[in-house]
Amino acid sequence: MFSSAFWMLVTGDPGLYRIIGLSLYVSLTATLIAAAIGLPLGALLALKEFPGRNVVTIIINAMMGMPPVVVGLMVFLLLSRSGPLGSLGLLFTPRAMIIAQAILIIPIIAALARQTIADIWVQYRDELAAMNIGTAGSIATLLWDGRFSLLTALLAGFGRACAEVGAVIIVGGNIDGFTRMMTTAIALETSKGDLPLAIGLGGVLILIVIAINALAWTIGRTGERLAGAA
Repeated sequence: MFSSAFWMLVTGDPGLYRIIGLSLYVSLTATLIAAAIGLPLGALLALKEFPGRNVVTIIINAMMGMPPVVVGLMVFLLLSRSGPLGSLGLLFTPRAMIIAQAILIIPIIAALARQTIADIWVQYRDELAAMNIGTAGSIATLLWDGRFSLLTALLAGFGRACAEVGAVIIVGGNIDGFTRMMTTAIALETSKGDLPLAIGLGGVLILIVIAINALAWTIGRTGERLAGAA
């Protein structure tokens, strides 16, 4: 089994690499969308006082542990033919999976960004207030200053997206050659008894997780060295 899985990887099995490519495309796109929403949201929660801020923070922190199948169900109802966005025809497409993954990781990125920016804000509050650059300018400045820590947050979100199975199988349907991803393919092929493909995909998924953690560690170390040099 293991030799067959390895042979599929080294010979470039089209089915296997098509699944890997789709998985990376969906997860990377979802992470970029989640970053565009989660980073400014987290920074805003760290900097701006407004009624209900604590409630929003609690909700975001709680959503970090939201069951993926619940998110998948919500997106399914939203995109189904009888749902408010059913006319767009997004259900059982890669775009539906991107939406589901983005919803799952926005709270993770927003919560980590809020804590990172709050810590930096303590150091730069007086200087930014004296410069009178406003909330938007302060957010941009602090996001740039905390870019190494925030990149780690993005990698955490990407890793969460890559490992997701519950939500994407609900909204994507696990259609062969169209919406089949690594996690859903592993579940299906294991149940069918096609272990070489499942093992090959599992090995690739493990390598991706290891690479993400190694990159996060490297970025963190780089940020610490630059901060120490400054």
